Amino acid sequence: MRVAVMRADELAPGEHRVVQVGRRSIGVFRVGDEYYALADHCPHQGGPLCRGRVAPLASAGAPGEVALDPDRLFVACPWHGWEYDVTTGQSFLGPGEAPVRSYPAEVLPGDHATVPAPDPATGRVPGPYVADTYAVTVEDRVVVVDTSARRTAAPVTGVEETP
Repeated sequence: MRVAVMRADELAPGEHRVVQVGRRSIGVFRVGDEYYALADHCPHQGGPLCRGRVAPLASAGAPGEVALDPDRLFVACPWHGWEYDVTTGQSFLGPGEAPVRSYPAEVLPGDHATVPAPDPATGRVPGPYVADTYAVTVEDRVVVVDTSARRTAAPVTGVEETP
């Protein structure tokens, strides 16, 4: 099902809005001229994900040197701080989490466990959850969210329009 949810010019770059599509609550995000949509349901424990804080990726080359990347936005669930990349829905556990209980560990030979590699763009290790994402297009300057299938490919650019 494809649903027009707002005019494209209603969101400035870096802004987002939560919209209702039937019984679904969906966060629509604008990153530069691209639009992305995430289910407003945190896979961790069901919190209102898209109502959380949105911030650009911060990286530091050295102590006291912080760079923000406005093209890489993360949303943090307001319930527990789980962070998700707005562009992919991939989870990233946020700062400030309580310490976890530690357990004994052992090294086993062979392929008993796989450790995910850090994301080359962020240097962060992907978490166990991926938020549902939806394809977003701009048609006649209206942002349209397609909820018929979960998006797995690259986002549709926000500058495409249909006649």
